[in-house]
Amino acid sequence: MRKLAIGTALTGALALGVLAAPAAQADSPALTFAGVKVNNGKKIVVGTTAKVKVPVTYTLTRPADLTIDYKNNFAGVLLYRGTLADQDNSVEPDSAPTCTTTATTATTVTASCTETLVVDPWDNLYEAADAGTWKTAGFYGHGATDLDDSDGHISFEFGYDMWATSATAKIQRAAKLTVNATPEPVKKGRTLTVKGKLTRADWEDGTYTGYKGQKVTLQFKAKGASSYSTVKTITSGTGGALSTTVKASKDGYYRFAFAGTATTAAKSAAGDYVDVK
Repeated sequence: MRKLAIGTALTGALALGVLAAPAAQADSPALTFAGVKVNNGKKIVVGTTAKVKVPVTYTLTRPADLTIDYKNNFAGVLLYRGTLADQDNSVEPDSAPTCTTTATTATTVTASCTETLVVDPWDNLYEAADAGTWKTAGFYGHGATDLDDSDGHISFEFGYDMWATSATAKIQRAAKLTVNATPEPVKKGRTLTVKGKLTRADWEDGTYTGYKGQKVTLQFKAKGASSYSTVKTITSGTGGALSTTVKASKDGYYRFAFAGTATTAAKSAAGDYVDVK
């Protein structure tokens, strides 16, 4: 399946110089994209290497006389930052959606569609500004080429329409959180030192870097208990460093928990078990 992307088409158009001057536009098809929902309404959390598959569902209504074959023409929903006309970044589907007809009239066909957007931190996310709220748009593209140059002539034709929708999606940096309580074991009533580190994905460098100045809670779960309770709240230091002390009272698990921010996902460390003698 060819990639259904505006970027590829526009790059080729620019190379050919076809966007250098205004051109007459064909009538846009009457398409409607309704009920757009991205990632089942959940935040999209992306690290530094793994691709994240994002389901998108929507209802597409098209003219009854318009066939979309995903070979010569295609339609779908994309994510973008910026304005519809001047996008700072975008993520488009690589393959055709699965659509099931739900209603027909003499002039229209309505279908329920599901597609998958693949967010690749290497290919789609470039800077800190990519963390935040993205908008959605429905698109329709069609093209035709004639590369038979035996008659001394070739042709490229491409048309593209986009319609903004009201749906949004939030892309966040993945976070990592570590914890280590010492000494282990420890005598009851003695001081435990609990250290750790809060880092988050840096898409520019492809690494995890320290997240300074963030509120992180130290939590404890007694041996045999089912849930953690908050002991105290501290602030991450240089490089995301975490360090605090607590009096040892009973056997159990210590962990750090980060509630997240608008740009960075929440994260809890795996508990570190301490044996109290």
